[in-house]
Amino acid sequence: MSAAGMRCPACGSTNIVDDDLYSQAQLVCVDCGSVVSEGVLANDPVGGSDVSFSRTTAVAKRPCTNLIKGQQRVKAICRILMVNREIEDLSQTYYKMAYEHKAFLKVSLQKKEILTGCCVLLSCRQLNWPITVGTISCLLDADSMVVGAIYQEMVKNLSIEAPIINVTDVIEAHCHEYKISSLDVPEELAENSRDLTKRAVALVELAADSWIVTGRKPIPIMMAATYLAWQSLKPNKHRLKFSLDKFCQVAKVKKLKSAMKRVAEIKEVLCKLGKEIPWVRETVTPDNVIQLVECILQNRYALLRRAMRTHEDALLEESQASCAEAPPEGTASSQISECADQTPITSFVKQNGSNSDGKEKPGDVDYNPRVLPEHSDTQESQNPPPNWGKRVLFAPPCVIRAKKRRVVQPEHTDVTGDEEISDSEIDSYIRTPQEARDFALMQQMLSLSDSAKS
Repeated sequence: MSAAGMRCPACGSTNIVDDDLYSQAQLVCVDCGSVVSEGVLANDPVGGSDVSFSRTTAVAKRPCTNLIKGQQRVKAICRILMVNREIEDLSQTYYKMAYEHKAFLKVSLQKKEILTGCCVLLSCRQLNWPITVGTISCLLDADSMVVGAIYQEMVKNLSIEAPIINVTDVIEAHCHEYKISSLDVPEELAENSRDLTKRAVALVELAADSWIVTGRKPIPIMMAATYLAWQSLKPNKHRLKFSLDKFCQVAKVKKLKSAMKRVAEIKEVLCKLGKEIPWVRETVTPDNVIQLVECILQNRYALLRRAMRTHEDALLEESQASCAEAPPEGTASSQISECADQTPITSFVKQNGSNSDGKEKPGDVDYNPRVLPEHSDTQESQNPPPNWGKRVLFAPPCVIRAKKRRVVQPEHTDVTGDEEISDSEIDSYIRTPQEARDFALMQQMLSLSDSAKS
């Protein structure tokens, strides 16, 4: 292509073209081959305008490989739990936010894997889908304590408000895990999921009223309530002979070790309430209390009040009998009345059931087993009281099985070492005749040495 308006200075020809064969562009005369003008390499780069290196090498940023694997793991957990698409999308969004957060940048791959389950748990709780930490721990094959700690850390770092769920909110989903429908087990063992959930919720509420749920993991309590609910709905010979191990094998669930303890504790509460049913004449034991579960749950509030009243009367009679044996006849009546006022239950009712004017508060007639008696710190430091959990009918597990506290011995600051020692105390140090002879011999030797020096 010829350059218009230019002429070769050697031959005068106007046939001049651009020679871009090499790295430096030149204008060359076609007729004689002379170079008409030379370009400057710095000012006239090959290929047009100047372009930076970062712009020429820029490509679309791809997500990290671990991020892709984590999002796939989130999707797999959501498919296993069969949640809806909204929860799945929200879980992936939370995982991406947590993965890019500075608190989770330099953590182990195991923690990032647990983070996937925590994101699913948070999404399920926010969208009112019942699920527990134990379920996520089982899917991740991780410790529930570790999962709970990472969950709390994630919620704190991302500044997300996570709703707190109750054990009764997730028990319906827990009951659906038991394969005890008519399609899975024989007819005498089959049970409707709706009826099973209703009975299990009532048993969990009773356990909460009697302090069994306090400080305990929810899944063993739900397993114990489901097992007892299944037995009590149709208490026939086939179901009553089923142990918890066999029930879990039939229902195709994994048995937890502490679930058997929760079964024993719930049965103990049922026995205490079953003894207060007026029309029951036989002795209520853990073996036959299953047949009374329906009646106990229907009247549980009245039975709780009656059981507490009976327990208070028994403690009052016991304290009166113990006070009547010790004092003389002249002071017996006054001290019996004092002892009756100092029983654990009556003193607690006096402290909480009356106001500063000495009048009884309205609505305080019935005893609430969820209210704890108060102990002053000064009284405990001077004379620590015995375990009050063993005196009341219902108490938290940490009170019934309280750890022994180390008694701090007070330091004797008034001992100086200059106190007088009595003769009897001195004689107590010389115990044998041999010691007495040695002591006398030592005294004689000391006296001889003193006389020799003088």
